[in-house]
Formats: sequence, structure tokens, C-alpha cells
Amino acid sequence: MTIGIVSAAYISAAVLFILSLGGLSGQESAKRAAWYGIVGMALAIVATIFGPGVGNWIIILPMILAGSIAGNYVANRVQMTEMPQLVAALHSFVGLAAVFIGYNAHIEAWRVSGMDEAARTALDGFAGILAHKTPVELAIMKVEIFLGVFIGAITFTGSVVAFGKLAGKVDGKAKKLPGGHFLNAAAAVLSLILMLIYVNGGEVWTLIAMTLLAFFIGYHLIMGIGGADMPVVVSMLNSYSGWAAAAIGFTLGNDLLIVTGALVGSSGAILSYIMCKAMNRSFVSVILGGFGRTTGPAMEIEGEQIAIDAEGVASALNDADSVVIVPGYGMAVAQAQQAVSELTRKLRAAGKEVRFAIHPVAGRLPGHMNVLLAEAKVPYDIVLEMDEINDDFPTTDVAIVIGSNDIVNPAAQEDPNSPISGMPVLEVWKAKQVFVSKRGQGTGYSGIENPLFYKDNTLMFYGDAKKSIERLLPLLTPAGG
Repeated sequence: MTIGIVSAAYISAAVLFILSLGGLSGQESAKRAAWYGIVGMALAIVATIFGPGVGNWIIILPMILAGSIAGNYVANRVQMTEMPQLVAALHSFVGLAAVFIGYNAHIEAWRVSGMDEAARTALDGFAGILAHKTPVELAIMKVEIFLGVFIGAITFTGSVVAFGKLAGKVDGKAKKLPGGHFLNAAAAVLSLILMLIYVNGGEVWTLIAMTLLAFFIGYHLIMGIGGADMPVVVSMLNSYSGWAAAAIGFTLGNDLLIVTGALVGSSGAILSYIMCKAMNRSFVSVILGGFGRTTGPAMEIEGEQIAIDAEGVASALNDADSVVIVPGYGMAVAQAQQAVSELTRKLRAAGKEVRFAIHPVAGRLPGHMNVLLAEAKVPYDIVLEMDEINDDFPTTDVAIVIGSNDIVNPAAQEDPNSPISGMPVLEVWKAKQVFVSKRGQGTGYSGIENPLFYKDNTLMFYGDAKKSIERLLPLLTPAGG
């Protein structure tokens, strides 16, 4: 395959990736956009493998086959509710790949530098590119290697910790060593010093020392971020993995890797900003942790949580004309999306207006709730974002909250000392009647008490979300009944 064909394939793949990102912004175009991405990646892989200067097919092809089998197995085995931790795990692979490629580039550069001129002239592929680089170009490449390994190492350990928190294998609370921020800053400064030594002729020990420091930064940084910030963390790690790929793309001289890495890095950064804005927090405050800090005593909550049974909820739904459903992570854990979809179908068949209210940080992944509802075949046109539906709660007869806490917490507006003070929330308490489906009286993943549960118009529908919704279904008045 000639360099011209490879370049054309790379341009086509880049266009397909851009179309894929653009299409993923809407639920109706997401399926088509996913296929754009699949075709683009397949094109990129084929063009790279069969491009000029690439050999060792006896190793490459079995590795691709093994990876494809493993990917297919994981994709079929992982439930949609486990998608956040899968995404975090995949980010760790990107980071680790950047570390390996960076070390490989260093070893190859060291090997080429020890050859005589005649042997260097006969080289091809990446080694051939290295053989023709000037001292200045080699110094620039060292910076690229260093940055690629540094960002990749942070992404790897950070993503592993994020996976552990999302999967419940690691405590979701923010934890730092004594002098946490100072340790991170000191490790970063020491890494910068090591880069200067490495670029100016330092040996491989500088690269190894930096990698260990970056592993620590990634681990300590994400350990210091609370579980409530996980949606931002996932998109932030997505951005890191993109910049790591872009840095390695410069090292390898691979234009498509640079473009793809830049697309992933920039889109992840933009998404992180959107998530932070949705929580009324700065990006710096999220990556430095500190969620849950207060400036004074929390507002005292008066009243008690009053429970209601399935018959009571069904009676209210039968009498209601308008219903808004607010899904949260509890719906994902209970895998209740299919039951919720059936509830929606029955209510709409009875002539009731049913809509969904989605908060930007609901769940453990940006768009988590949208994906689950789409999987359950909930119509796209009744799934609305917070800004589109918040003004409609005062005219809503019944609001059903399924497994949500912080995103419907009135303390964000009413208590200046609350850890989530100022965070935009779904104002469900303004509906005429509110039913909250949750397992028990706990405070939820973030550990913040919710005054909503104690309001006069709120009743608690305790139990597993899936089983609770399923108990409602036969009690609803059928269409025409």
C-alpha cells in the first residue's frame, strides 16, 4: 500500500471520526454515528497495518485477532448498567499503550544511535525515520516521548482507581495522604526536572523515575476525588487518554493518531467543562477533590420520611394527567429501565402525559441515563434535559424519582452550607406530589442528606426499584378503563 493511499485512508478515517462525534450529540443519529466510528477505525487499522515500512505481520495479526475476540467477549458480557466502569477500564488501556509505545520509541532511538552510517542508511519504517532526524528533532521527539509517557501513566493508574470506585471495589469517598495537594505538586515539579535532564542527554532512569511519579499522581489524584464527581472524572480521563495518544502520534509521525487524539482530548475536555458547569463547580476544584466540604453547619431537616405502598402510588398515577420521571443511578443498579419503559407505555396508553427529566450528571457517566432509556426503547422525544423541563414541575401532577439523590436535592438552593450549594438541580419538589423510589433511608452515594424526602408532598416508595415498579404495573388503570 503506497503512502498516497495510506494518506487518503487516514483523511477518510478522520472525516468519519468527526462525523461520528457530531452524530453522537443526538439520540436519533447516535446509531448511525457509531457505525461511522466503526468504519473509520477499521479503515485506519487496515491502512496502518499494510502501510509502507510495517512488518512483523506474524505478530500483529494474531494480536489483532486476540484483541477482537476479547473485545467481543467483554462487550457481550458487560451489562449496560456496567458501562461506566467499562469505559474507565478502556481508558486505562489507552494510557498503558502510550507508556509502552513511549518506551519502545526510546529503545529504538537508542538502538539507532549506536549504528554506523552505513547501517543507518539501510533502515526503514520508524527506525528509518529516526536515522534521518537531526539532533534538534531528536530533542523534540524526547519531549514528545516524555509527555506521552507522563500523561499515559497518569491515565492508567487514574483509570484503574476510577474503575474500582465505579465498580464498588474501592471506597467511593475522597481519600488523600497527608499533604495531598503538596505531594501531587511536588511529583509534577520533580517530573518536569526529570524531563529537562532527559532531553539534555539523560539516561533511561529519568524516564523510569518519571513514570513511577506519574503512576503515583494518577492514583493519588483520583483517590482524592469523591464518588459524586465520577461523571466528571470519567470524561476527564477520556480527555487525558486523547492527549496521550496525540503526544505518541507526534512521536511516531502518525497524522491520524494526532488527529484522533486531539478529537478525543478536546471533546473530553469540553464534556468535563459541561459537567462542571452542571454542578456549578470549577474544573480545578473537581480534579483537586474536596467534594463534601462545608463552610458551616448544615441546615436542620424537620419532619419524617413517610412511606407509601404500591397501591397508593398506582392510585395517584391513575388520577394524574401529567407525570415526570427522574431516573438516577439507583435505576441502573436495579436494572429497572425495562420496567420503567413498560410503566411509561401503560401511562401513555391511558392518555397521560409522561416525560423524563435528565440531569447532566445523573448516573456515573455522562449520558448514562439516556443510554439506559434508549436501550429500553423509551421514545426520544419525551426524554428532556434539565433546562427544558425544570419550569414545568409546578404544573406537574406527579413526579417519580427513581434512585436519585443529589440531582433532586433542594438543599442546593436552600442551604448555603450544603456541599452542593449552588448546584443546579431538578426542582421536583414543586410538583403537586412526589414519589421517591429508593432502597432505604440512606443518604446515597455522596452521603448528603436530602430534605426532599421530608417534604409534605413527598412520599417514600421503598424497595428495589425494579420490583417496586413491577408491582405498580398491574394496578394501573388500562387504556379506556
